[in-house]
Amino acid sequence: MKSLGEFIVEKQAEYPHARGNLSGILAAIRLAAKVINRDINRAGLVNEILGDAGAENVQGEQQKKLDVFAHKTISAAFFARDDVAGFASEEEENFIAFDSEKNRNAKYIVLTDPLDGSSNIDVNVSVGTIFSIYRRVTPVGTPVTLEDFLQPGSAQVAAGYVVYGSSTMLVYTTGNGVNGFTYDPAIGVFALSHENIRLPDDGTIYSVNEGQYLKFPLGVKKYIKYCQDDLPSEGRPLTSRYIGSLVSDFHRNLLKGGIYMYPQGSNYPNGKLRLLYECNPMAFLAEQAGGMATDGKRRILDIQPTKLHERSPFFVGSRKMVEKVHEFIEKNPD
Repeated sequence: MKSLGEFIVEKQAEYPHARGNLSGILAAIRLAAKVINRDINRAGLVNEILGDAGAENVQGEQQKKLDVFAHKTISAAFFARDDVAGFASEEEENFIAFDSEKNRNAKYIVLTDPLDGSSNIDVNVSVGTIFSIYRRVTPVGTPVTLEDFLQPGSAQVAAGYVVYGSSTMLVYTTGNGVNGFTYDPAIGVFALSHENIRLPDDGTIYSVNEGQYLKFPLGVKKYIKYCQDDLPSEGRPLTSRYIGSLVSDFHRNLLKGGIYMYPQGSNYPNGKLRLLYECNPMAFLAEQAGGMATDGKRRILDIQPTKLHERSPFFVGSRKMVEKVHEFIEKNPD
């Protein structure tokens, strides 16, 4: 059994970014994931971490108590180290500049969705944590600015997620493939369980909130009908699977092959998912595993963000499936 820490040390020669400070950031994420995992697993027994927090986040969404807990846990894990100059969270309107001298000298900033799919937590459905790491672009030794956070996804040096499900897994990339580690609570270690994950070129699963079907663009509607066609000779109909937690849906499709879609709609003309906290890290993982991620027209990792909580349509998964939905979108412009 190879632990996450051992794996990082072993791969330092191959992963030019996975040295020193970046290894420390991954260690902080590992620690935060253990704490969040512990509290998620006893959420039904502890009232103070279950249910609504009584406030809305910057997107106008009702925060759960575990959203707030996860945000504070991750922020504290980064602040306790010298490796992070700044931190941005889906749960906060503005980024946080860690303004001590040690943090101003750090080279990296981190963006995170502390608890993706938190609306599922009260009914014991899988949720997750998403993270994205960049080198800062402002001079080391000065406080970070918004410029450090508004970088295209192609500038990521590492990204990943933790899925809290029937088992807890940490999946990440530093730009040299994707690897997964399963948490063994008996010894408190994330152990390598899925080495060099490859996303199948094609798949049989499509993941989309079909309850929003009438609000989708015409091309997406026609692609969904294509997936539902009863044509066994062509491998259809495909299987519809939608959990409502991006981490959980993405993780299943990453291992089995499939496509996840959250298009723009009449209720979300710019899409719903956040570019910096959700789309960019998942797109980085998908491409590193051999898949594809777009907004329906452009490669996600090429998009230049203009604001911290920018939204985007999102199509990610097996390359052939993403290319197929593109065909429908191009042929059926709204």
